[in-house]
Amino acid sequence: MSREQLNITLIQPDMHWEDKAANLRQYEQYIAAIEEKREVVVLPEMFSTGFSMSPERLAEPMDGPTMQWMKDVSRQYRCILTGSLIIEEEGRYYNRLVWMQPDGSYGYYDKRHLFAYGGEHEHYTRGDKRLIAQVKGWRICLQVCYDLRFPVWARQGGRSAAQADGGAGAEPYDVLLYVANWPERRSLAWKTLLQTRAIENMCYVIGVNRVGTDGNGIYHSGDSSVFGPLGETIWQQAHTAACHTITLHRDTLTETRASFPFLDDADAFLLL
Repeated sequence: MSREQLNITLIQPDMHWEDKAANLRQYEQYIAAIEEKREVVVLPEMFSTGFSMSPERLAEPMDGPTMQWMKDVSRQYRCILTGSLIIEEEGRYYNRLVWMQPDGSYGYYDKRHLFAYGGEHEHYTRGDKRLIAQVKGWRICLQVCYDLRFPVWARQGGRSAAQADGGAGAEPYDVLLYVANWPERRSLAWKTLLQTRAIENMCYVIGVNRVGTDGNGIYHSGDSSVFGPLGETIWQQAHTAACHTITLHRDTLTETRASFPFLDDADAFLLL
């Protein structure tokens, strides 16, 4: 597959509550069964446990078994593997998204906006830096769940913003990717905000969620989605587990931005 195309596989599971071994077995079965070329495989937020507020029991260090599993699977299937997990570092807990590459190197992003409504801020430490990963010349901005409600954190600027020292426009991206445990009761917001981020940033937007009922009795309808740079729905799946590969096309992105150069009119701003 050329650099002009990128395969991204979305895994939308019915997760096993706080059962790391069962979840990891399930993901590996999904990954092994992928028929398309594996390039980037996306797991949901807190993929090994579910959205748990018990990091004292569940957190692992960066050299722990789940990170090792990510390294092993990424190497075996020659794909980038990404999703968030519970990490302990220097006595603090993080909802940390890891971007694992087949050679064992990785980047990570700590969730910036902690879900105070669910008490996440009482257990986890928020991040303060964005991560824009690269693969085959594609730039992918990686974010986690509740980050979706805060457009400035995702916003990319245009020509004027790029001229500002440290402005968001200095880091343009092609894909905005969210991993989540987003409940069904707020699914309208999930779908609407994903589509809105695609329109305002003129990029592909991908949201990967879970299905099923978690250990707190909260039901998740999934609604994992892919939207194009004009907000068009490319793929969406609700209520059932899924493993779906979508091929992104650079010419679609390039032609859309050339025809509608809205980003050139963006305001310059700094992320502090």
